[in-house]
Amino acid sequence: MSTIAAPTPEVSQPPPPPRRTSRQVIVRRREMAALVIPSLIPILIFSVVPLLNGVYLAFTEATLGRRSSNAFVGIDQFVKLFGDRQFFDSFRIGLTWAIGVTLLQLVAGLTLALLLNANLRFQGIARLLALVPWAMPPVIVAIIWKMIYNPNSGPLNGFIQLFDPDFRLDWLGSFEVALPAAIVVGVWVGMPQTTVTLLAGLQQIPAETVEAAEMDGAGALRRFWHVTLPSLRPVITSITSLNFIWNFNSFGLVYVLTEGGPGGQTMLPMLFAYNAAFRDGDIAYAAAMGNVMVIVVVALLAFYLWTQFRAERDN
Repeated sequence: MSTIAAPTPEVSQPPPPPRRTSRQVIVRRREMAALVIPSLIPILIFSVVPLLNGVYLAFTEATLGRRSSNAFVGIDQFVKLFGDRQFFDSFRIGLTWAIGVTLLQLVAGLTLALLLNANLRFQGIARLLALVPWAMPPVIVAIIWKMIYNPNSGPLNGFIQLFDPDFRLDWLGSFEVALPAAIVVGVWVGMPQTTVTLLAGLQQIPAETVEAAEMDGAGALRRFWHVTLPSLRPVITSITSLNFIWNFNSFGLVYVLTEGGPGGQTMLPMLFAYNAAFRDGDIAYAAAMGNVMVIVVVALLAFYLWTQFRAERDN
């Protein structure tokens, strides 16, 4: 006896979405612009306008005072700047400071992030303590470290004197160690955000990838070099670039620590521009310094990012 198959019901296809007319597209774009423009106004007022004003002042002879003249003088301020040896010295010190602090922050932050990512006891407390330097204002941090470095009553000299009673060193007043001592403080201040960023990157690495490397016989060092580090490369590129900008533009921390001394050994470009603007009253000269610093930092970051992206593309 043959059976007759029941006819399959036809599945109705959903109607295609209606196409928007040109008038609807224009209305939609206007609605989006109405939402975006209010957020752009503060950026325009507090970022773009001061930047353009600073660029303009660099081509004038503006000074700090009521009788300031904003007469246009062309590139005279830049000619004066490139003939100023003290500015080039401050720029060299600023690059030494920024590169040293940024690299040490990366090494210290990555080491701490690896420890915090491990299954250790009191992991929560350790992560909380790692954020303490981040929660303190830079001025307060500078005052505390200035007390630590005090040559007469500072705990650092006191600890070393337990082993060498004749030891006495003015850490922030010595020509040889003032900049390295300030770099240590800069690393301590900026390490938390580097640690948190790298810790977040470590937690995004798939556990299956690490387990596969373990099953292949890779030790801890090989897993770090061939699995962890390549996975963290985008995060390292981002946080290193941001840290370099922040460190190169440092002002408050070093100003409270040394005020650029001794003998200009810690005179960062921002301190040099600050003295030119508010101690000497030469606003136009300080604006010229700011323009040069912006151009150099952008060029260095562009070269660094280009090399990183090229290395990733080749790999």
